[in-house]
Amino acid sequence: MRTLVHISDLHFGRVDPALIMPLIERIDAIAPDVVVVSGDLTQRARSAQFKAARAFLDALPSPQIVVPGNHDIPLHNVLDRFVRPLDKYRRHITDDLEPTYIDAEIAVLGVNTTRSATIKDGRINAGQIARLALRLQQAGADAIKIVVTHHPFDLPAHHGERDLVGRASLAMRMFADSGVAVLLAGHLHASHAGDTAVRYRLGDYSALAVQAGTATSTRGRGEANSFNVIRIAAPCITVERHAWIEDRAIFECAKRQVFERLGGGWSVTGTG
Repeated sequence: MRTLVHISDLHFGRVDPALIMPLIERIDAIAPDVVVVSGDLTQRARSAQFKAARAFLDALPSPQIVVPGNHDIPLHNVLDRFVRPLDKYRRHITDDLEPTYIDAEIAVLGVNTTRSATIKDGRINAGQIARLALRLQQAGADAIKIVVTHHPFDLPAHHGERDLVGRASLAMRMFADSGVAVLLAGHLHASHAGDTAVRYRLGDYSALAVQAGTATSTRGRGEANSFNVIRIAAPCITVERHAWIEDRAIFECAKRQVFERLGGGWSVTGTG
């Protein structure tokens, strides 16, 4: 079995400081095999915000798969936005925009979906898809393949199509050919786990799309701060949402779903 912690949308520069140490302690107690961070580490891509995010990441277990979000590109400095959009991210967080972790049971691969030409939307291009396909080939035949992006490939209810990553359909066809099982994303500040088969008709293929809410930002959009714990024990994948309980000042498991691949989709076979 493998355990992943999936956190997203930290937004250092606009965090609730009361959450930081309880979050670190909770993740440390879970003792994950991999920590995944699906973007928006900062609020406005400022150096001090990246340094705070770096200190936070240093307090978490390793290995880590980290990808940038649209907030990690400067908004108001036009020169930096278009000439060196991820310079501070590369300097303080990681120079690797296609991070990879592979072991005997899982393969976790990150992709940068941020773009300078748009304020909040993202996309994946043909070159990234081709390189990702080659990286997925490095995984063993029995490994559960997991792709991490900031912008989502599927959506919870009540979200518009514009929230999808651009060229999602092109990437999904490659995911089907490569046997990608799980898609992890953030961006929406909304927790969700569901099957991609409804949106994408790709024969008997579907992936389990898991959204993380915001772990630390004050911009909760009506949802408590939270993060995901994903436990992989083939053929089942368990997704837990650990939410902030303010009156107790702790993160606690608030929802648990057990998914199993049955036929052409993922079915919930247990809840808690």
